[in-house]
Amino acid sequence: MGGIGNTTLARVAYTQMSPHFEGKSFIADSREVSDKCGLVSLQKQLLSQIFHDECFNFFNVHEGNAIINHSLSHKKVLLVLDNVDNIQHLKCLVGRRDWFGLGSRIIVTTRDEHLLRCCQVDDVYMATTLNPKDALQLFNLKAFHSDTVSKDGFIELSKHVVNYAGGFPLALKVLGSFLCEREKDIFLDIACFFNGEKKDFVMKVLDGCEFFPNIGIDVVIKKSLIKVYDGKQYL
Repeated sequence: MGGIGNTTLARVAYTQMSPHFEGKSFIADSREVSDKCGLVSLQKQLLSQIFHDECFNFFNVHEGNAIINHSLSHKKVLLVLDNVDNIQHLKCLVGRRDWFGLGSRIIVTTRDEHLLRCCQVDDVYMATTLNPKDALQLFNLKAFHSDTVSKDGFIELSKHVVNYAGGFPLALKVLGSFLCEREKDIFLDIACFFNGEKKDFVMKVLDGCEFFPNIGIDVVIKKSLIKVYDGKQYL
C-alpha cells in the first residue's frame, strides 16, 4: 500500500548496493514523471543517470528501447523503478532481460502485484508495517525530535498513538508532526493572548480550538518556553 515505506526501502537498498555496479539509476515516481513528461523522458532519465557526460537525442519509445539495449547490454547495472503502475513503464525501460549485462539488478516498487507477476519477476517482497519498537521510535522523532520519550507523562500517550497507527509509517509521521505543530500554536497563543491568565481558563479555550492542551501545555512547560506561577494557577 502507499505510504508504508516502499520508496524508503528501495532507496536504502539502492544506496547500499550501488557501489557494486558499473552503472546505476533511480527513477523516482515513475508514474508522475510519465504522466507529466511521457515515456521517452523516463528513458532519457535512465540513460543520463548512467552516462553522465553523454547527451541522448531521440524522440520515440522504439528508438529509446534500441539505445538502452545497445548501451547497457554489456554493462552491470542497478536500476530502481519507483511507483510503477503501468506495464508500459517496464516495457520501455526494461523490455527484456538481455537489455542489461550479467549481474544487473532491477528493483520495482508498485502497489499492483499483478503487474509484477505479468513481468515474471524473480522475487516479490511485500513491505510490512513497523514493529512496535521501531514505530515508537519514529513517532518520537517526529513529535519530540528524539528517538526516545521522556518518562514524565508521555510514554502512555506515545504508545496509544503508535497502537492507533498500527505501525503504518506515514500515519506515525503525520500524527507526530501534528502534535509537534500543536505545541508551537499553544506557545504562540499563550505568549500573545493569555500571558498572566488562569491556567484552567486557558486550557478550556485551547481545548475548544482542538489544541489538546492537557498534553501540549505540559510539553511547552517542560521545554521552558513558558512558566506557571502562583501554585501553578497562572501562566
